[in-house]
Amino acid sequence: MAEGGALKSAADRRIRKIVIVGGGTAGWMTAAKLSLLRQREPCGIVLVESDEIGIVGVGESTLPTMRIFNNALGIDENEFVSKTHATFKLGIEFVDWTRIGHSYFGPLLAQGFSAEAAGTQIELSSIDKYLLKRAVDGGDPDFNEYSMCSVAARENRFARPKNVPDAVYSYSYQLDASLYAKYLRGYAEQRGVERIEGRIVDVQLRGENGFIDAVVLKSGQRIEGDLFIDCSGFHALLIGKALKVPYIDWTHWLPCDRAWAVPCESTGRLTPYTQATAREAGWQWRIPLQHRIGNGYVFSSKFTSEERARELLLSNLEGRPLAEPRLVKFAAGRREQVWVKNCVSVGLSSGFVEPLESTSIQFIQVYLEHLVRQFPDRDCSPLLSDDYNCRVAPAAEAVRDFIILHYKATEREDTEFWRYCKYMSVPESLAVTMERFRRYGRFSINPSDGFGVRPWLTVMYNQGITPESCSPLLAPVDDKAMQAELAKVRAGIKRAVQSMPRHEDFIARNCSAKAVSV
Repeated sequence: MAEGGALKSAADRRIRKIVIVGGGTAGWMTAAKLSLLRQREPCGIVLVESDEIGIVGVGESTLPTMRIFNNALGIDENEFVSKTHATFKLGIEFVDWTRIGHSYFGPLLAQGFSAEAAGTQIELSSIDKYLLKRAVDGGDPDFNEYSMCSVAARENRFARPKNVPDAVYSYSYQLDASLYAKYLRGYAEQRGVERIEGRIVDVQLRGENGFIDAVVLKSGQRIEGDLFIDCSGFHALLIGKALKVPYIDWTHWLPCDRAWAVPCESTGRLTPYTQATAREAGWQWRIPLQHRIGNGYVFSSKFTSEERARELLLSNLEGRPLAEPRLVKFAAGRREQVWVKNCVSVGLSSGFVEPLESTSIQFIQVYLEHLVRQFPDRDCSPLLSDDYNCRVAPAAEAVRDFIILHYKATEREDTEFWRYCKYMSVPESLAVTMERFRRYGRFSINPSDGFGVRPWLTVMYNQGITPESCSPLLAPVDDKAMQAELAKVRAGIKRAVQSMPRHEDFIARNCSAKAVSV
């Protein structure tokens, strides 16, 4: 009897109802992910959103983790690409960040060809170390010659790695975020998620413990729940306004606080990469989709006016604007805690760095993965939420440091904005990382907290930070023999890339949007 009673008591503490506040990308990604839980832990899932409230959706460029997310949901890639009018992404081209007239490519994955397939004895993981040693010795090596992503992007070609023998590379997507949210809505609703239309006007807390008891809609409808997910964007209705969790401000290091966004007609090639061009008070994105080009100017209102920023964006479009530019205001930073009591914040309500390096959707995925691992009962024990907060905070700060690096490591002093960025103080964690690389060519990076070593190396080296020395433990290398081996690697990558179809041809054959509209 005692054992049976204990089991019954545990079952009675299970989450019976999850309430997701807010739709958009964060809300419907959350709904889709949590709908999988219903297969093993039946509970009601309700998503509340209002058509009156606009969706930010400035991020349309993603990282390879999105493929993992979609695969976990069992989503067919060709259907997903078609439905979201997406294109494929191999990396980001950075223009004018180091100095005006300079550009470089940041691949999603450095390695490009197996050593065996290239007919070489060297491990591809050792190539970066050798090239870095050449840089220390005064050379100017091109790291991208040994990256399948970089070479394929330069040639405007794409194929899935499984269709390129012995290729080792990754890819992601450039997509219409609003269409992705719509696609996931259909997915989640088919799996039992209920959508309720309405605007929240009140959040009711329990007097005994401060947990959220219910949200109240403008219509008067009261929606109770055991676990609440705040996907209300910058409004932060639950985590910020109701629970009063403080916001840690990072604008001293990341001064951009506005973004104009506008789509335009596509007039050129359908490139398999995003472009980020540094401007006088920020930077401009170019994201090619099947039906249009997504454009935006991320800027600092301290260093330019909104009107000047709008004019600059419109004057640098490659095609006719398809809508009026839309202004988004934000402040870089994060919540002190993103899980408090029975509320977990996901998406912009939990914090925001900025669109550079396409991390917003990745943060959603990271937070959801941790939530599933730490999924609570109705008590929402601090033992779970404290561990959750301790795990996600380092990831947010690692990405923060990586984004700051793009602004700090620059030769530009041509505007007040770039002078500020070049000489501003940075977090101690970033200062140590930069100094370690500058002096010894080494990193102490945890890839699970954000980006791996190669992205850091790409930005530092291409934006003017060359190490003074490298590890004394590196074995002596016969440069002539090494050059012969590297030539084999370059030739192997070139052959593989030439076997790929053009990016637009691959899409036309496999995943073209059936009804393209602008």
